[in-house]
Amino acid sequence: MKIQPKIVIVGASGRMGQMLIQAALISDKVKLAGVTEQSGHEWVGRDLGICMGGAENGIIVSDDPAKTFERAQAIIDFTSPNATLLHAKLAAHAGLVHVIGTTGMNEGHLAILKEAAKDAILIRAGNMSLGVNLLTLLTKKVAAALDEDFDIEIVESHHKRKVDAPSGTALMLGEAAAEGRKVLLSNVADRGRDGITGERKRGDIGFHAIRGGDVVGEHDVIFAADGERIILRHLATDRQIFVRGALRAAIWGQGKKSGEYNMMDVLGL
Repeated sequence: MKIQPKIVIVGASGRMGQMLIQAALISDKVKLAGVTEQSGHEWVGRDLGICMGGAENGIIVSDDPAKTFERAQAIIDFTSPNATLLHAKLAAHAGLVHVIGTTGMNEGHLAILKEAAKDAILIRAGNMSLGVNLLTLLTKKVAAALDEDFDIEIVESHHKRKVDAPSGTALMLGEAAAEGRKVLLSNVADRGRDGITGERKRGDIGFHAIRGGDVVGEHDVIFAADGERIILRHLATDRQIFVRGALRAAIWGQGKKSGEYNMMDVLGL
């Protein structure tokens, strides 16, 4: 029988944090070793079960990630870029598997994570679902097969509370398209149009963000040429797909060598 890895979930009060906690508590594959929240949060120092509206479970919400990480083999992180960087340094020091679903990262953030991955197993993805990662693979293959006569546009829709745009998934798809065309996304990304913009630049990869209601996540990758269009689409209707992927990543990372991994590695794609 395999040993259940002990995991810590950071950002316990967030939407994804609470879903991850609920899944970990009933899982027979992982054991919830602790949870954290930022200092000053109303949950800190209280029983997690009570905070989540249920019975006491003996897990006290901590604002000390370094101490909490000492009793774990992995952490799952869907917080904010700056918080994730702090967690990455602590996870690297402790030699943990660090599963990152945080979006809104810039090049500076990613450079720091790359450094942390020298001493940690870091698994980062803009989206943890099997379907989206298959879509990413398909996007790269289609982009490689089609020349610049096909304009690439990525349209994403999310709930009204999402704070970053384009979404991490949209950027992941954009990176895949750019890799397929053997270009740098930073050189060809067009992140929005307003006013008299002039004609579309040949070879650009366009991004468009829709925000409203409770949309979990919808992504279209459009390849448009004169006379025809190819549309690759993924619709997420339940955040449990991200929860399942994150837990799977935390388990998969056990025993791996230090370095940067993604969900393609986890899923064997």
